Amino acid sequence: MSTPALGAADALSPGTATPASGTPGTASPGAGTTGLGATGTASTDDGAAPARTGRGRTAAGARGWAVRLGSLAAFVALWQWLTTADVSAGLRFDRLPSPTEVAAEFARQLGTGTYYLDLAQSTIRIITGFALAAVAGIALGVLVARSRWVADVLLPPIEVVRPIPAIALVPIAILVFPTDEQGIVFITFAAAFFPIMVSTRHAVRALPTLWEDAVRTMGGGRAHVLWNVVLPGTLPGVFGGLSVGMGVAWICVISAEMISGEFGVGYRTWHAYTVVDYPAVLVGMTSIGVLGWVTSASIELLGRRLTRWLPRAEGNTR
Repeated sequence: MSTPALGAADALSPGTATPASGTPGTASPGAGTTGLGATGTASTDDGAAPARTGRGRTAAGARGWAVRLGSLAAFVALWQWLTTADVSAGLRFDRLPSPTEVAAEFARQLGTGTYYLDLAQSTIRIITGFALAAVAGIALGVLVARSRWVADVLLPPIEVVRPIPAIALVPIAILVFPTDEQGIVFITFAAAFFPIMVSTRHAVRALPTLWEDAVRTMGGGRAHVLWNVVLPGTLPGVFGGLSVGMGVAWICVISAEMISGEFGVGYRTWHAYTVVDYPAVLVGMTSIGVLGWVTSASIELLGRRLTRWLPRAEGNTR
């Protein structure tokens, strides 16, 4: 009776299993070696995965830039064709300056100091007005969202003024401010303030109350909640408002320069129009577009750096 039991034990022992056996635990030394090799291969693949991911992102970024540059080149080629082929399909494209004429005028202006003075003047106005609007808009947006009493006092006049286009405030700015420069900065401030304030207010109100309750449960006070929950949590919404505010600010600062400015890209563009210098007009328009793109891209880049913790899709790396 003891012999069969002993045989069964031997059959279950990995050391006595034959290579032909199909039961679990019958792996031969060769199979064990194969398993180690598979493990080593898997480890190598895991190490290579980040490298492949990095190369994939680089390739995707290169393709994205190629598409952007290609679309820009196609736009310029279409513009050149429309202006040189006497195309008239309900619109008088033949009266527009061609890209070559605009490029020649741009090269001429690059050799003058006036062009750089205008760029600097418009940029200073934008930075000053936008910075003031960002500080005031974020602070007031947080305050209005977290205090019902402040909201009841301040929101009614704000909501009455908010629909008024900032450029419509130019006559008021001329009457109130002693210099045109201060008036243009005020117009820029008014244009950027409302998108920033409204976006901040909605971002604060959209925060989950669970976050604040958790911090208060652990002994955090109002200041701790503000600096460690409210402000970081609202950053995505705040930067959305900053991006919109920057675009609106450029629209209004150029319009204000055209109406009451003495320097700046907007003033120079309007002056070129009054003397029927259309290549110079398009140089001014292009300069405005490039400046607006640079400032908006800077805000977007800063926002991505400050919100690294925000989950993003792998392809959303622009």
